[in-house]
Amino acid sequence: MFSSDSRYAHAGTYQVTLADGSVVVVTRIPQAAPGRTIGWYRRGEGERLDVIAFQFLKDATKTWTLCDANEAMSPDALAAHDLIAIPEPGR
Repeated sequence: MFSSDSRYAHAGTYQVTLADGSVVVVTRIPQAAPGRTIGWYRRGEGERLDVIAFQFLKDATKTWTLCDANEAMSPDALAAHDLIAIPEPGR
């Protein structure tokens, strides 16, 4: 369901029974993987996180590693930050 390099690849799942009795499988929220950062980047007005991820991590889909490095639950939460910690490449 998720690619092997997705933050959800090893998060696990559980079942939830909805009010109508149907059962759905839900993916657990992954725990942020603490890691070292290589520095900080001051984000420009309107600068997108996928562009920053590509610039420093060479992969625009790695915005979640920026979120983890900045203890932000989602890209929307990180979007409010002007100063962004950049994780080591390869995380």
